[in-house]
Amino acid sequence: MRLKPQQTGYVATKIGIDLANAPFITLPKGREAVVEACKTIIDANLAKEHALDETVKKILDENYDEIEFQHADERQLFFMIKKKMAAEAGVIMNYDDRYNDLAHLILDELYENYLAEYDVNENQVKNVIFKAFKAFADAYDEIDDLVYDKIRGMQKEVIPGTQDYDLLYERFYQEELSKRGML
Repeated sequence: MRLKPQQTGYVATKIGIDLANAPFITLPKGREAVVEACKTIIDANLAKEHALDETVKKILDENYDEIEFQHADERQLFFMIKKKMAAEAGVIMNYDDRYNDLAHLILDELYENYLAEYDVNENQVKNVIFKAFKAFADAYDEIDDLVYDKIRGMQKEVIPGTQDYDLLYERFYQEELSKRGML
């Protein structure tokens, strides 16, 4: 699952909830401070990937004529170029590795700014953060399908891409996250 910019707050909230519920962790400055720190780190990571995407798009645009002449698959080229440039841009392509890296960055931030205290091995705390990422990623497709089915099953037809659709999607999405204790 590729994280979208509007979802970073949800993931950060899930991390904050899971850390607050862990019996071996205390949050001296409260859950909201943890959520804010997590969101900042996740947003920065997402911004790096967005910058890489823009660089790759620029390369593809500059070589558009050659791509058309060769009848090359632009999506495949995009992914190949992105994969080749990812390490240089500081972007981890494998999602489990990426979540693990983000978990380390978040743990460091929480420790350095006295946002979390614990008397267990750091790996246990990091695992709580990592599992929050995984739980969100695993639930995303299921929630997306449920929300899509709800909108499709409505009496009034709502067209995807319209403002009404986006508002309904967001409302139903938040309801499903709340039902699962992720908000």
